[in-house]
Amino acid sequence: MSWIRAAQNFVSKMICNKFLIFTFMCIWCFMHAVVCNPPTCKTAYIYGDHMVLQREPHGAVLWGYTDPGFTVNVTFKGVSHISKGIPGAFGPDVGVWQVVLPPQAAGGPFTIDISCFDGQGNRSSIQLQDILFGDVWICSGQSNMAFDVKEAMNATAELAASVNYPNVRVLSVKQAESYTPYYDMNSTSLYHLWAKPDPDSLGANVKQGFLYFSAVCWFYGRDLYDIYKVPMGMISTNWGGTPVEAWSSPDVIDTCVPAAAKNKKANLTKSSFTSKSPKESKTKEGTYSKLGGPHNDSVLWNAMIHPFLNMTIKGAIWYQGEANTIAPEKYRCLFQAMISDWRYKWYAGSAQQTDPYFPVGFVQLCTSNVPQIGEISNYPITRWHQTDDVGYVPNAGMPNVFMAVALDLSDLESPFGPIHPRYKQDVAARLVQAARVVAYQEKGLIYQGPFPTKFTVDSQEGTIDVHYDNAGSGYVHLVGPLTNTFEVCCSKSTSCQDNDTWIGTTVTAVTGLHSLRMTYTCLGYKPVAIRYLWRDYACTYKKCTVYNQGGFLPAPPFWLPLK
Repeated sequence: MSWIRAAQNFVSKMICNKFLIFTFMCIWCFMHAVVCNPPTCKTAYIYGDHMVLQREPHGAVLWGYTDPGFTVNVTFKGVSHISKGIPGAFGPDVGVWQVVLPPQAAGGPFTIDISCFDGQGNRSSIQLQDILFGDVWICSGQSNMAFDVKEAMNATAELAASVNYPNVRVLSVKQAESYTPYYDMNSTSLYHLWAKPDPDSLGANVKQGFLYFSAVCWFYGRDLYDIYKVPMGMISTNWGGTPVEAWSSPDVIDTCVPAAAKNKKANLTKSSFTSKSPKESKTKEGTYSKLGGPHNDSVLWNAMIHPFLNMTIKGAIWYQGEANTIAPEKYRCLFQAMISDWRYKWYAGSAQQTDPYFPVGFVQLCTSNVPQIGEISNYPITRWHQTDDVGYVPNAGMPNVFMAVALDLSDLESPFGPIHPRYKQDVAARLVQAARVVAYQEKGLIYQGPFPTKFTVDSQEGTIDVHYDNAGSGYVHLVGPLTNTFEVCCSKSTSCQDNDTWIGTTVTAVTGLHSLRMTYTCLGYKPVAIRYLWRDYACTYKKCTVYNQGGFLPAPPFWLPLK
């Protein structure tokens, strides 16, 4: 049995030697922990399986984390793209890597392999699967953008049909605020990681509303896909009851708030046509604020927009403004400055891959939560400020911007209050029609409702002819009421003054293809200005006065001098 005893001694020595080797390795690894531990190898949380990356002509930016100084190899279509972990915003112990993929045609699915090396033979790897290239859109704003799919008209059918759009991918951001900028999300920041659409990923099973995935965002992306058959990546990041200041960087606030305070008197004078009517009361705003989020400057910019600045995007859509109707005089500057600031910072953050003038669409406001026939409130002036006091977009102050008019989509029976109309498919369809021209450069499409270019006043006959542009809006089509939707300011001055009176007119005829004739009575005064649909609650559902041919696009409200 000596051979058995010898074998036992051999095994004991091997075990001892292995223990000694293991002990030595533990001591050595303790002294050289960075080398022994597998390298950190992660993408930012805003990336993941099933995502859409921005297609050509832009390069898609990918970034993530490794250890400082470590090498990162991103392999796509057999081609390696090398980066290194560089300490930065996350402190000296975290290396941030970034690569820009060459511009890619729309398509997929693809895989992307990412490996991180420490230079000592240690490697960690991850793989992103089911990646598409298409157009990435940010959807942001307050509760009408947060309004989710299960609350829209025909919600059950819409949710069930969502599975027919596997190339429209969705990412939904949880509500968060911060007084300092976030550079990335974390595992608790998202309602759902990048996903294919289905009732679950669109929030059908979430009991509380206004939280999960935006209905306008979903319908917009879906309708774009129907037209272009290009993958769409839709990012829903919004919070009800929040003002534009919360979504704006400190640079925007610094630009606009001092200017607004300095010019407050001038702004109120320019907007004096609303001062004779009741302002929107705090009661109304208070009713709405049950869904209200934070109002502090920049806190949502920091937490819900800033983390996406390093991602290449196609554009953004915006549905917000109700929370600013309580004090609308700053909105003109803030909204315009916010758009410019988002563009600049996205361009810089995405390694100059995002278009520095990327397209931005917005929804012009519908109604307040307690609309009353005949009441003006602050909604008309806020709508006007949304367009930089021009009445339509794009314009000189708001280039590459498009708009969906929504004041005729009123929904007084909405269980969520009239301020939250359920007709989000209509909103999205109008945004898409405008995006086709502004964002996708289609030619020959009508994408705006009729807007006046000239007025002819006959004081003897008491008539005014309103001449509409015919290049971008089509023929004028009358649908709703013909009396009192147009009003003239009767004055002894050359411009409308605070104490002047606004008188309703009556539309009597369509003259030619692009003009309306209306009668007025100023009783010894002269008409010096004209306005249209200058009310909180302008009309019933799709029954305003003027539309383009076919009745698809309503004429936007306006306030203009009669010259």
